[in-house]
Amino acid sequence: MGFILKVFKPVQRCFLFIAVMLFSSVFSSTVFADQKILIWGDSLSAAYGIPLEKGWVNLMRTELGEKFEIINGSISGETTQGGRTRLPKALEEHQPNYIVLELGANDGLRGIPPNITKINLDKMIQAAQAANAKVILLGMKIPPNYGAVYSEKFEAVFTDLAEQYKLPFIPFFLEDVAENFDYLQADELHPTASAQPILLKRILPTIKKELPSS
Repeated sequence: MGFILKVFKPVQRCFLFIAVMLFSSVFSSTVFADQKILIWGDSLSAAYGIPLEKGWVNLMRTELGEKFEIINGSISGETTQGGRTRLPKALEEHQPNYIVLELGANDGLRGIPPNITKINLDKMIQAAQAANAKVILLGMKIPPNYGAVYSEKFEAVFTDLAEQYKLPFIPFFLEDVAENFDYLQADELHPTASAQPILLKRILPTIKKELPSS
């Protein structure tokens, strides 16, 4: 019996050590991932046409580290109407602290009236704020072939909402990329993998400014 107890006690200590380590691991991840950032966009944020890990959202996940949980709710082809419809469920499920709102490009490409785009974005901003989520708005521009009047009204949608709600705002998400064909895929619309760090560099300072200091 004495021999069995001598063997059993080290085994007990071993299991106790493993249990403590597992608990510490779970507890640590809970502490570090105490802030959630929901990316709510279209193909520009869904890494369309490139490996998912090379997209700017995943690059930001690596940049910010484990203190922040990055949830990518972006869908290729998404419009502001689609985003507005899906958002309430996502807010309830994820309860994010921040929302990076990157929608509207597909509205412009489809010629949707800018006032409709504005209403949808407005409703999403209101819903996010009602859920105590800070909104960071990414603006968009469209090709000039849609006409100067439409383009001006479209761009004003983002500027007006940013001013109305005092939002952190990037006027043109694709600045330095949209007119450089070296950074665009064959469709001349979607950024390449090499363009993703440029996109992240443009928006990350604005996002970081809103996040709690570590």
